[in-house]
Amino acid sequence: MGFTETEIDPARFLEDVEMRIGEIVDVEPFPEARKDVYKLDVDFGDETRQSAAGLTDVYDPEDLLGSQVVAVVNLGTVSIAGFESECLVTGVDSEEGVVHLTPERKVEPGTRVY
Repeated sequence: MGFTETEIDPARFLEDVEMRIGEIVDVEPFPEARKDVYKLDVDFGDETRQSAAGLTDVYDPEDLLGSQVVAVVNLGTVSIAGFESECLVTGVDSEEGVVHLTPERKVEPGTRVY
């Protein structure tokens, strides 16, 4: 496999990329999107943000409700078929599809990842 990206300064990474733990509070199908994604509402404690996430191969909506996710919250807003995606729910590829990243134990929504 091997790593392909150049090394970066760890302090710079933590300054530039803001990742927070969020809790999925609503999941809806998104048939208007070109890819198979869900519309998510993710609660970060002080605010709730929307995300379009490609988790449909592995998860049914009821599997996602109440689960915690790791999300990047400072990438700005991306419009997908008229839907404003305000954060990026992180995930990894598996043989089944995209698996979302989650903390090992439940933590307070809005907790910063470092």
